[in-house]
Amino acid sequence: MIAGRRAFLELLKQEGVDILFGNPGTTELPLMDALAAEDGIRYVLGLSEAAVMAMADGYAQASGRLAVVNLHVAPGLGNAMGMLYDAQKSASPVLVTAGQHEQGFNVTEPILWADLPTLARPLVKWAAEVHRLADLPRLLHRAAKTALAPPTGPVFLSLPGDILMAEGEVDLSVPTRIAPRLRGDREAIEAAAALLAKAERPVIVAGDAVAQSRAHAELVALAELIGAPVYAEGIANTASFPASHPLFRGALVRLAPAIRQVMDRHDLLLSVGGDLFTQSLPSEIVPVPPGMPIVHLDIDPWELGKNFATSVAILGDAKATVPELTTAIGSVMTSEARVQARKRVEEASATTLAERQALRKRAEAEAGASPVKPLALLQAIADLLPKDAVVVEEALSSGTGMRQLIRSDDPQSFYGLRGGGIGWGLPAAIGVKLALPERPVVALIGDGSAMYTIQALWTAANQNIAVVFVILNNASYRILKQRVQTLRGHAAQSGRYVGMELDNPAIDFVGMARSLGIEAGRARTVAEAVDLIKAGLARNGPSLVEVAIERAL
Repeated sequence: MIAGRRAFLELLKQEGVDILFGNPGTTELPLMDALAAEDGIRYVLGLSEAAVMAMADGYAQASGRLAVVNLHVAPGLGNAMGMLYDAQKSASPVLVTAGQHEQGFNVTEPILWADLPTLARPLVKWAAEVHRLADLPRLLHRAAKTALAPPTGPVFLSLPGDILMAEGEVDLSVPTRIAPRLRGDREAIEAAAALLAKAERPVIVAGDAVAQSRAHAELVALAELIGAPVYAEGIANTASFPASHPLFRGALVRLAPAIRQVMDRHDLLLSVGGDLFTQSLPSEIVPVPPGMPIVHLDIDPWELGKNFATSVAILGDAKATVPELTTAIGSVMTSEARVQARKRVEEASATTLAERQALRKRAEAEAGASPVKPLALLQAIADLLPKDAVVVEEALSSGTGMRQLIRSDDPQSFYGLRGGGIGWGLPAAIGVKLALPERPVVALIGDGSAMYTIQALWTAANQNIAVVFVILNNASYRILKQRVQTLRGHAAQSGRYVGMELDNPAIDFVGMARSLGIEAGRARTVAEAVDLIKAGLARNGPSLVEVAIERAL
């Protein structure tokens, strides 16, 4: 005989889960009681559902393992939805669970009740509710398999209280895993190779799928063979290509005119798991030139040809398929094409080096300013970070130049906000650190973003999670001010930005962090920020550095 609550925990351990993120309520009390006698699963408490959802997301991305978060009925799931949206866009393998009232009680539509799978379904791969104790193993194993199957993504399971309290003979079964290394179709690879071997000005867009499949080396070999510069996708949230490589050109801007300016310089686009092309604002300009050949490789068939017709669409995993594509290109590439490709590598390398040197010189020239200029701060942070550091970023308007300046050379070295649901970065950094405990983790977070999930600082203190949180404080929603400025309307003429200023009263991040148990300090210069960040990296616990950033648009 086994109780449902005990079976649930045993099933999680079968699936390799040793951390449960959560924010409990009354419907979770049977589970919380079972955890009191459980040593194999660490419960990480967050003080808001959005925070624990983002923690689980960060953990799933950094570890590549199944993350599990437990929420409380309809309001708990509702509070987590913004961060669940981010997890969906990041293809994070997260099992989202929520306690539900006892099934016999639900017919009365009690307080906090709702049809939870229906609420979750638009943002997950699969959603269900357990109706019999005997079905719990099958449904939980199905959820874990689905979350981890390519393309990965979040799933949802509703857990009624009577299921958790029930006891019976239950076959726990065993997990199922779907091998992720899907190899692309051979004929499609050969067709793509023929196009790429002849291209005179190819360009590569590298997406999160490259980092997720750990395919850096494979994509570097392909880019060098065809002499193509590499751009990270406009809403990238991982290090999809080594940032220090001379062919890396940074991330595309999420605006059609800027993308089109890049694409007009090339005669063929190769996307390896790249987003083509989600934008921030509508535009009359189409980001891809008419008639431009596109070769698109992705593990998700939905993305292939979604917005732009492809010359060749290859369904496959980057790690498994890119080497075959490189070999196929090499077998048909002429000696003259190889010579031209090497010239393109040399030219692109020179251009990249010159641009990075100019960026560094500009940053150095701004290093003495107070309030701090973001570029100078980013350069200083880049210089002090250890080689194995992981950066988690949600700096929005202060992040220009970050991908060029800050080292992000391995697939687990950088994570940024992909979905756009504000407030992800601060708690996600906690999940990343839990997944990568041996690596230093620094979170670069805007002040507006931080305030969405500031409660996560308490979790960092409670669990002694050694993240250095750097708050870039410009006392405003600066990105909104920048965009309303482009309208050239009343705000631009008067300098009055309604609902975008965070200075009356000013937010005291240092005082707030200390009240939540975090060591904290304030910097008004780059030098002060460097000293505080170095101290934070040396500390065996969390710390926060508030940096006063210039407010100019």
